[in-house]
Amino acid sequence: MSKTRHVVARVDDVPPGTRKKIAVAGRDIALFNLGGAFFALGDKCPHESGSLCAGKVVGLAEADEPGRYRLSRDGEFVKCSWHGWEFGIRTGQSWCDPANTRARAYEAGVERGAALVKGPYVADTFPVAVEQDYIVIDL
Repeated sequence: MSKTRHVVARVDDVPPGTRKKIAVAGRDIALFNLGGAFFALGDKCPHESGSLCAGKVVGLAEADEPGRYRLSRDGEFVKCSWHGWEFGIRTGQSWCDPANTRARAYEAGVERGAALVKGPYVADTFPVAVEQDYIVIDL
């Protein structure tokens, strides 16, 4: 199956530490900016379809023993807005059920505008003239 590319936002539309819900080819996708790197997850939690884009972005709580914990990987996980299931933003891996559950991850990247304009696409052009007060297009 071949992949299709879609322009979904300007870099300035999703500053570092933020996210944006986008629609691509009939799919709702949550687009995240982690320190200038972009990641995209299907916006439906695989548990019961809650929005991931509307969920809270958190870090990872780790503990070596009861009562002693530390936070790491700040801002790299998203909690489902309905039931709080956590997913790694970079991979979609579930932290509630890592062996069986993951959010759909999509490749996301940045390309310069000039690279997107070039391509095999050429618009049809037609001669245009003004005759008295009318615009005329020849086909």
